[in-house]
Amino acid sequence: MAILLTNAGDYFGGQETSIEANKYLNESDTSHHYYLGSNYNNLGIATYNLKDYDNSLRLYDSAIKFSDDSLDTYMYLNNKAKVYQEIKDYKSSLKIYDQILAKTSKNEQEYARVLTNIAKTKWLENSQYDPVPQFLKSLQIRKKENDLWGQNSSYANLADYYIQKQSDSALFYANKMYKVAKEIKSADDQLEALQKLIKLSQPKETKHFFNVYEKLNDSVQTARSAAKNQFALIRYDTEKSKADNLVLQKDNEGKRYQIIILIIGILLIIIAGTLWYKKRKQRLELQAQNTIRENKLKTSQKVHDVVANGLYRIMSKLDNQETLKDNPIVNEIEELYEQSRDLSYEKPKSKNQDFQDKIFELLKSFASENTRVILVGNSATLWEKVSEQAKDEIEHILQELMVNMGKHSQASDVVIKFEQVQQKINIFYTDNGIGIAGKPQPKNGLTNTGTRIDAISGTIIFDTKVEKGLKIQISFPVS
Repeated sequence: MAILLTNAGDYFGGQETSIEANKYLNESDTSHHYYLGSNYNNLGIATYNLKDYDNSLRLYDSAIKFSDDSLDTYMYLNNKAKVYQEIKDYKSSLKIYDQILAKTSKNEQEYARVLTNIAKTKWLENSQYDPVPQFLKSLQIRKKENDLWGQNSSYANLADYYIQKQSDSALFYANKMYKVAKEIKSADDQLEALQKLIKLSQPKETKHFFNVYEKLNDSVQTARSAAKNQFALIRYDTEKSKADNLVLQKDNEGKRYQIIILIIGILLIIIAGTLWYKKRKQRLELQAQNTIRENKLKTSQKVHDVVANGLYRIMSKLDNQETLKDNPIVNEIEELYEQSRDLSYEKPKSKNQDFQDKIFELLKSFASENTRVILVGNSATLWEKVSEQAKDEIEHILQELMVNMGKHSQASDVVIKFEQVQQKINIFYTDNGIGIAGKPQPKNGLTNTGTRIDAISGTIIFDTKVEKGLKIQISFPVS
């Protein structure tokens, strides 16, 4: 009853009923600890919503003290961190979130929630911090897990971030939030989304959203008032029933409750078993599909990046030697280059060479008598905090761009500039060749490039509007 009251917005009633419930619980009895943890957590939530933050922190500590379940403990810690966030003690908040994150990597939904909270806290602490990559990463996890409540939270945070920066993006995510809030039937979240839509929409739509907000808000207030009265009546009827029927029920109460609990238990087992079987079946089917898709994609990438591009580099070197230009072996290698797109093999990885040297050698190998390749900013410190996966993907992306340059651009000068801005690395490619007419066509190389840049949460932009040549910007997070 206390939890229902708190969820219905009656925070004083929730506090009062939780305090009454504590009288029936024994702190020395370990079988009561689960209920004590749950009850103190409800007291913490009600107290938090009444803006009594100091007492809320104390109550969450009590909930953590009696928690025997790790997931419950993480939930209580998360609630405590939220209080610190509210009172602007961001360091304490982040310390708790980091503690939770280190232990929830195997629980996708919990991991996404903590990741979102960390990004939001860092953004609140520093307005220059960009939380969007983490927000989007959490959103993808929540979509995969079909976590609608989590998606609702992600859309709310994205809309809040973009309100002062890009109103069209804020409007997009506000609409997404409103749609999901209706789907999960959360009146409070619908009201929050409508407030955002009223602020961001065009005048005609603003009027519509305001009318919807007004009607929904009235309904919510009416429902909450009714809920409070209903619970009051339940408490009264319960106490009266106890007083009137205590003697008559004493002998039969135990048996009746046992039958009811047995029936409910059987029904719950049947329902839980059915849901578990369906979810397991769906999960296995999805895993099988993802495995097939990933294997196909890896094979395509390895063929194109390892074999085909390697042969093309050999062809480029032979073309630059006058004595071998018309040699039949060049034509044979070119034919093998075309056939190699249908083959694949594992690439041996070298871990002894520094990455900046590897990039230098890769890019300089495309230089010739007719083409200069100039590198700027490719230093050891630039790559220090970049993950091995990101390095591998960037190496293949740069190789693909240089292969396309050698095959199509007719450029005499190619400049590749590397720089780090805050937590992002930017790579700028520029050549003075013939450029690309219109939008780049998604052939094998560009398709793999797009897939690789997505794998490291990066972006690639082709600027085809320059008067001569081609400009490309690649950006990706450091970690």
